[in-house]
Amino acid sequence: MKVKFVAANRGRLVLSTLLDRNSKPNEATPAPADGHVSAFAALVAVQLFYGTLPVAGKVVLTHIPPFALVGFRIGITAAVLAIVQTIRGRVWLADRRDYLRLAGLSVFGVLLNQYLFIGGLALTRASNASILAITIPIFTLLLSALFRYERLYLIKAVGIALAAAGVVFLIDPRKASFDSATTQGDLLMILNSLAFGIYVAISKNIISRNGPFRSMMWVFVFSSIVAIPVGAFSISSVEVSQLSPQIWALILYIGVGATAAPYLLNAYAATRVDPSTVAVFIYLQPVLGVILAVVFLKEEMGLGFILASLLVFAGLFIATRRTAKAAA
Repeated sequence: MKVKFVAANRGRLVLSTLLDRNSKPNEATPAPADGHVSAFAALVAVQLFYGTLPVAGKVVLTHIPPFALVGFRIGITAAVLAIVQTIRGRVWLADRRDYLRLAGLSVFGVLLNQYLFIGGLALTRASNASILAITIPIFTLLLSALFRYERLYLIKAVGIALAAAGVVFLIDPRKASFDSATTQGDLLMILNSLAFGIYVAISKNIISRNGPFRSMMWVFVFSSIVAIPVGAFSISSVEVSQLSPQIWALILYIGVGATAAPYLLNAYAATRVDPSTVAVFIYLQPVLGVILAVVFLKEEMGLGFILASLLVFAGLFIATRRTAKAAA
């Protein structure tokens, strides 16, 4: 069963500078099967990289303010990608209009994503934030259908719902408390999910046209124009010379390993699979996080985790089944 959403004319005008209506992927000619396999592998790697961020970030945030860390993340990533692309000789874009489109992507995918998340996390509980994160694939699927980047198939919606249920079961919603004290933070977390959903939904065409490395370089260059000054102001109250080499090493890792790498891998996957498929892999993050804790921290894995993981994997299988069949 499939339901096709047609975007209203007014909705199209709002994002006209970001959406390239003349270069939509052809649904009749899906990407090769090996391309989908590599995309799925990249998306799993993304969740592994992101899974290390909370631990590294928590250590660094005991020494520097949150906005300073965002400035370091974005600045380091922009610098690394600019150096790589300069060496490759692939810096400039063929279509000047793409600079504006990539600037728009930087607002939704980096600036709003990171600032809304940090601001929301400061005003709500971690359990609330984890549960509200399940709205990212939902927003992505609806927006992709609304702007006709993919069709809204019932089987994919069922898969996303099943995986979301697994995440909710794993996190345990009884730990969350959606009351007036956390309302503002909860709203910011939902806006964060919406911003990232917009980014994933509309990024496919422009990244496919310019390549993941070049596209992400410009996204982070544009983001750094805002993030670096804000970060510099935020860290002005910290005695930077007192930061240990270990903290600087963690900051460098966060910029390269927990930011540049997952953004590049996400961009690579976005050129090969539907936007909602990219987003639904987010549900692997808590599962992989628990597995890493079991392996490295010797924590126990209970029956509830196993059942929740089965729901997540079943949902991923169902949500990506049609994509894989089309590729085959």
